[in-house]
Amino acid sequence: MPLPQFQPMPLGRVPEPFSDPDWLFEVKWDGFRALLFSDNDSVRLVSRNGNQFKSFPRLVEGLARDLRGRRCVLDGEIVSLDPDGRTNFRSLLFRRNEPFFYAFDILWDEHAWSDDEHERRRFRKGEDTRYLPLSDRKLRLRSVVPRSGERSLYCDHIEGDGEGLFRLACEHDLEGVVAKHKNAPYLPDREPTWFKIRNRNYSQWIGREELFERERERDPDLIGWDSCVRAFAAASGDDSLRQSGLS
Repeated sequence: MPLPQFQPMPLGRVPEPFSDPDWLFEVKWDGFRALLFSDNDSVRLVSRNGNQFKSFPRLVEGLARDLRGRRCVLDGEIVSLDPDGRTNFRSLLFRRNEPFFYAFDILWDEHAWSDDEHERRRFRKGEDTRYLPLSDRKLRLRSVVPRSGERSLYCDHIEGDGEGLFRLACEHDLEGVVAKHKNAPYLPDREPTWFKIRNRNYSQWIGREELFERERERDPDLIGWDSCVRAFAAASGDDSLRQSGLS
């Protein structure tokens, strides 16, 4: 049975951080949003526009080993990390480091084998987890993503204290945080329940905010990495990128 297809949850925006016990808060990882489709021994990474990423073969192979054939659909971000665990978009763009996949939600899951016959019958075609509250989906996701995976990482969260997490994100020069209502289902066609809160002083926005972000909204595998590189180099004035032959 083929895996079902889904649309990713959109991100709204709010200008300032907030705290609320009914909300979960995660770090906003700076990379490429992707849905992960794991089907037996193969993995596909699909962009927000429904196109398959084909530029990360080693990442896909490592994710397949991490998930060990578990049939599931995850939502997350393709990232490159520096030695301190912070995302580095330039390294991802120019493939200077090996990429990882930060998983932050699970949309569909085929349960592992159960000795309970009722459970086997109930979930023999998999379970659409989108209608579960986010807090329950995060618990399921934690059981799917290995704790010491080769290429997969679990995106942890805190409850309630969005302002505190935002302060830490700014102190560590991260892109920002994402606020998510902990009881909300994963239904992209309804009113947004996920909101990005941006760190206005994030250093990696310099030189790319206006020009390059227009390129990133499209699919890197469709427009080609070279055009992304040229856009970034032109916006940042980075002569080393031109001299390196990457632009």
